[in-house]
Amino acid sequence: MRNFQAKMFNKKASDPKNKPNKILEAIALKSGQNIVDIGAGGGYFSLKFSEIVGSEGKIYAVDTNQEFLDFIRKSATEKKLNNIITILATEDRLDLPEKSLDFIFMRNITHHISNRAKYFGNLKNFLKPDGKIIIIEYKPSKSFSFRGMFGHHVAKEIIIQEMEEAGYSLEKDFDFLQEQHFTIYSTR
Repeated sequence: MRNFQAKMFNKKASDPKNKPNKILEAIALKSGQNIVDIGAGGGYFSLKFSEIVGSEGKIYAVDTNQEFLDFIRKSATEKKLNNIITILATEDRLDLPEKSLDFIFMRNITHHISNRAKYFGNLKNFLKPDGKIIIIEYKPSKSFSFRGMFGHHVAKEIIIQEMEEAGYSLEKDFDFLQEQHFTIYSTR
């Protein structure tokens, strides 16, 4: 069942209407960089990041579901990608190397985090001095939808405010995604 769910996450992430190539272009990840994919799900972006950073870079695929991480590990092995490290997260702990990340990538997961400002503040421990946090989150929906009914969204203004409280500055704000907002932050 979880493999089916992981495949569905990847299908949705790769859908051209969700502009995955434009997202990758906007991030401008380079060979040799390190990035964590928090809430990696089926690993679509982790696998793409792996191809971009090459053997000199590292991808940390983080999720709270071990079966998703097993799926990502299997997919990486099939594609002969050996720079992906899977990490099982707990609600209060991320086991990442300190001051080592160029980017922290969070797509469609901030609505699951209870104390976001504190959580965002703690992420500074893992970033290099010039590291960035990338947040893609669903916009509030006016229509009758799953994300509207179950609160699977956070308004961009709230994310910006919480990131400022945590000591970050908005660096870039992209508007090419129809259902989500896409922002990049740097530490102050």
